[in-house]
Amino acid sequence: MKEAIILAGGLGTRLRTIVSDLPKCMAPINGNPFLYFVIEYLLNQGVDKFIFSLGYKSEIIIAYLNTKYPMLQVQYSVEKEPLGTGGAIKLACSLASEKNILILNGDTLFKIDIENIDALHNISSADCTIYLKPMLNFNRYGVVKLNNDNSIASFKEKQFYKSGFINGGVYTLNVASFLQEQLPVIFSFEKDYLETHFNKRKMYGIVQDNYFIDIGIPKDYEKAQKELGVRS
Repeated sequence: MKEAIILAGGLGTRLRTIVSDLPKCMAPINGNPFLYFVIEYLLNQGVDKFIFSLGYKSEIIIAYLNTKYPMLQVQYSVEKEPLGTGGAIKLACSLASEKNILILNGDTLFKIDIENIDALHNISSADCTIYLKPMLNFNRYGVVKLNNDNSIASFKEKQFYKSGFINGGVYTLNVASFLQEQLPVIFSFEKDYLETHFNKRKMYGIVQDNYFIDIGIPKDYEKAQKELGVRS
């Protein structure tokens, strides 16, 4: 897996009391924007081509990348209007050069083992592979159920669960297959693609019990300050 789309257009409305006037992925963590930790993880995993899906205050992210990563092989997909997660991915996929591409959120760090899961995605000829995080005692996320062959069995709504596999917000996507779908310009990747098409397409889930942090709420933003490294 050599190419990734990073969804980095979020406003970060739930973090406004702590981080104002910045895209969510640019929230500072010990002297670096959160996006830094996402990029460094991907570089260490062998990803060398990046497509940044941008919207709100895209110029801040572009300026940061030009300064911090001047040699990075990068393209920008900038929304003129909010397109939803699905519309943003669809627009960014038009710039992709690889058959399969990694999709992830700029405000979430999920340290999946990219090399091994890439092999599983290819062996199954999957349209989409979802990376799942085991979690205990939670109500912030819905749950993904798997069949015995690891194909997606169902998506369950958000409620309290004692245990379950959550969608970690990281996917491997077959670009051509996805772009052939009859999907609108503005849509939700989770609701209108995954949850609508899982029983009609080759969609699989891979469980990875690795480090996971989503800074979407103040509590987890503060947690990231404690767990992630100091200024680089």
